Amino acid sequence: MLAKGARGALSDPIGVALNADLFIMLIGERPGLTTADSLGAYLTFAPRPGRKDSERNCISNIHAHGLSPAMAAQKIAWLAREALHLRLIGVDLKEAAPHGLLAEPTEKAELPKN
Repeated sequence: MLAKGARGALSDPIGVALNADLFIMLIGERPGLTTADSLGAYLTFAPRPGRKDSERNCISNIHAHGLSPAMAAQKIAWLAREALHLRLIGVDLKEAAPHGLLAEPTEKAELPKN
């Protein structure tokens, strides 16, 4: 879905309509900011109208000179997994991934051998 001028709360009615357990919304930053090419990701567990901003997690500053898309994807995946497992989000879900799990990927990273 594409929405002009959207905010994180748009996930609430859409999430209800889709019967979503978790909603992840990507929002481009507002024009006129220092980094207009930046992206923010908003996660809402059990979206429903009336959710407060404190009931969402936000990963912001995703751009070439901020948080890399690869690192943002890792953070989003970790938060999504924890939200679904613990059944909570926002200020109740702190980003506490094990050390090293959320590391900036390198070009020469090797896959673990099984």
